[in-house]
Order: sequence, then structure tokens, then C-alpha cells
Amino acid sequence: MHFYAHPFSSYCQKVLVALYEHDLPFTWRPINDGDAAAEEEFARRWPMRHMPLLTDGGRDVVEASIVIEYLERYRGDAPPLIPLDADAALQVRFLDRFFDNYVMTPMQRIVYDHIRPEAERDARGVADARALLERSYAWLETQMAGKEWAAGQAFTLADCAAAPALFYADWVHPIAAHYEHARAYRTRLLARPSFARAVDEARPYRKLFPPGAPDRD
Repeated sequence: MHFYAHPFSSYCQKVLVALYEHDLPFTWRPINDGDAAAEEEFARRWPMRHMPLLTDGGRDVVEASIVIEYLERYRGDAPPLIPLDADAALQVRFLDRFFDNYVMTPMQRIVYDHIRPEAERDARGVADARALLERSYAWLETQMAGKEWAAGQAFTLADCAAAPALFYADWVHPIAAHYEHARAYRTRLLARPSFARAVDEARPYRKLFPPGAPDRD
């Protein structure tokens, strides 16, 4: 399998967590990191040019959640990231969408606004993104009481999504101290070996974080 991605990308990290959880071998094809051949192949295979892309033989798999679902066929004896029970799987998929839509998306909106020329910045959009993050933190706080991982006691697809989402979101809109359960969950995610590995691999790129990466994880 070939993985077209960048180690500092949140959605790429989401898939990396799954790859590392299942200890699956793959070949990096770096995007936006000076590998012209990889970028040309990436654009040919996926004209939308949104990372990540996984290729497996002649098959191209895009969109992080779909890539993780695809990787489940290769998990072997590793615990599943998507429960076998249909109702439990539905809850995991819902939480995956929650972290992508209500944490990752507003976080990225703040980051992308910072990249724009000052005259093109959207103060209202950033304020709306911060408000959405605050609502998301409040909702997550109630959901994580008594839980180790997003969907309960098992690490799942939902946690693959939560790890980079909460990691970067806390950089742009810190999770307040009174959200004790949400903050503790973020800490557990950072200690998970699969995500800790992804974070360590991305450390050399922190200087690229547009608002300026804080001096902490």
C-alpha cells in the first residue's frame, strides 16, 4: 500500500493512527514536501487533491474515514476499529462525523483564515468557528464522563478522528479547564502509542502551523 499524505495534516494523521493500530506496512508518498513525482501521481489519481489517498495495487481509496474502513480488512488479529455489532458501529460512525464536522472543520476554518491576506479575512466566520468549537467541547464534556474512549472502553474509528481534531483544535481555541473530561480525553489520546507516533513524526513541521504552534502538545 502507498500512502499519499503529509505527516502534519490532521486528516492524514487520522489514517496514520489506524495504520499504526493495526501495524500495517505502507510506503509514504509525501505530498507538499518536495516530492514532485508523488504530487503528480497524486493529482492524476485524485483530481480533488485532498489528502490522504491510499493506493492498494490498482485500487485508489480516498477520504480518511473510508480509508480506515478499507484498512479493516487487513487488521488480522488486531481489535476492530469499527465494532462488529451494527448498532455499536452506527454510534462509532456518528462520533467520527462529530469530530470531523464539529471539531476538525471549525479548527481548519480558523487556520485557513489566518493564511489569507489580512484584507480577505473573515472575522465573522472565525467567530462562528470558535462558537461551534465551544459548543462541541461542552457536548463532548458530557459524553466523556465515565468513558475511556469516545464510544466506551474500546479504541475505535471515532478516536482516530478525535485525536488530531482535538490536538489541533486545542491549539487554536484551547479547551477550557472546566471541561475536565474533554481535556483528560485529549491527554489519553496523546498518550496512545499510535497517535504519539504520528505526533512525533510531525514535530519537524510545527513551524508551518499558520497561527503559530504553542510550545506544548
